[in-house]
Amino acid sequence: MDTPGLTTDATGRSYCTWRTSAPEYPHYHDHEWGVPVANDIQLYEKICLEGFQAGMAWITILRKREQFRGAFEGFDFRRIAQYGEADIERLMQDTGIVRNRAKIVSVINNACRACELVDETGSLARWLWAFEPGPEERPAVVDLDYWTGNPTSPASVRLSKALKKRGWTFVGPTTMYALMQAMGMVNDHLDGCACRPQIEAQRRQFKRP
Repeated sequence: MDTPGLTTDATGRSYCTWRTSAPEYPHYHDHEWGVPVANDIQLYEKICLEGFQAGMAWITILRKREQFRGAFEGFDFRRIAQYGEADIERLMQDTGIVRNRAKIVSVINNACRACELVDETGSLARWLWAFEPGPEERPAVVDLDYWTGNPTSPASVRLSKALKKRGWTFVGPTTMYALMQAMGMVNDHLDGCACRPQIEAQRRQFKRP
């Protein structure tokens, strides 16, 4: 019998149940979700895509990710910071992405804010990783509570407030908690998931920027 929140495959290995809910999820679950990231461009992309997810299912964004990357020039925030009204209209006509004007404008605004932050501190990654919660802040991951009810954490609230103070948009506490999960700042693979110890090992070896 499967443990709640976990599904056992034909090899006898258990994984987070959501891994099987879409064809794109096994690779994302096994090789991306929770893997520590220190690249500024990749982190900016994750912030933007998590912002686009607001009010939507993540699978919708994941399936459009390559189109997003093409439309936003690989999420090079220094290039995006130069976008103007013509670029907004171009993006609004792109059927490969989510055509939400407020979210598109947010990507451009956040590119400007990312440039400011990097110019000031030297690294978006270094600034973000300073919000990594300590072990005493991390509850045991034994159920699916963090997948329901607009999950947040004290660290995601702090991160959200700090970004908003700097003028970032679409960076609410729930969105920032999803970012922390995706970028490996927390390991929310369930206890018993075959990937949890692998991610934990990568987090131990990861050199914080």
